[in-house]
Amino acid sequence: MSTHIDAPAGSIAETVLLPGDPLRAQYMAENFLTEVVRYNEVRAAYGFTGIYRGQKVSVQATGMGMPSIAIYATELMRDYGVMRLLRTGTCGGLAPEVNLRDIVLAQAATTDSSMILNTFGPGVSFAPTGDFDLLRMAAQIAAKSDLNFHVGNVLGEDQFYNDNLDRGKLADYGVLATEMEVPALYLLAAKYRRQALGIMTVSDHLVRDEHLSAKERQTTLNQMIELSLQTATA
Repeated sequence: MSTHIDAPAGSIAETVLLPGDPLRAQYMAENFLTEVVRYNEVRAAYGFTGIYRGQKVSVQATGMGMPSIAIYATELMRDYGVMRLLRTGTCGGLAPEVNLRDIVLAQAATTDSSMILNTFGPGVSFAPTGDFDLLRMAAQIAAKSDLNFHVGNVLGEDQFYNDNLDRGKLADYGVLATEMEVPALYLLAAKYRRQALGIMTVSDHLVRDEHLSAKERQTTLNQMIELSLQTATA
C-alpha cells in the first residue's frame, strides 16, 4: 500500500495501462479484461487488475496533468514493482498530416513544464524518450492492423488553456500533437529504469479546430486500447 494507491502486495501487475480518466479505466477493465478485480478507489482514481490473453494486466487512472501522473507512476514503480507503463489517452493534433482518430506513438516528449528543469538544473536539457522496444512493437502491431498512426515528438503541456504557446511553430518543427502527461512519465521511467510509452488517439486538431463528439471519443478509442494491450503483452 502507498499514499495514493490502496492495494495489497501482489495485486498490481508488472504491466499497467495509464488512462487519465477513472471512468475510462473502468471501461477498459470491464470491456477488455477478464477476471477483473478493483484494487484502488482512493480519490476515485480507480485501479483494476485482470487478464488479457492469458496475461495479468492492470489499469490505473492517473488524473490530468504531469504532477498527477507523476504521483501514480512513482508509486507504481517504487512501491509495487511495476516494470512497464503505457499511457493510454487522447491528444490534440498539431501537425498537418495528423487527423482525427489517428493514433500517435510518442517517441519523444517536448514540454513547457519546469519538471525537467527542476530535476537537472539549468545546465542540462534532458530529452524524455519512450522505450524503444515498446515503441517498435506498437508500430509493428499498428502497421499489421492497418491503423492510421504516427511516430514522433509530442508536446506535454503544463496548462490545458494556454493562449501564450506558439503551437504552430512547434508543428513546424515536427511536433505531432499535444497532451499533458508523457514527459513526466518518461522522466520517471528513466529514473527507475523501467519501460514506458505514450499511445494516444487524436481526439481534436487544435490548428484546424476539429473535434470528435463525445460518442466518437468513446467508440474510436477502442483501437488505441487494443493496440496498447497487445503491445503491453507481446
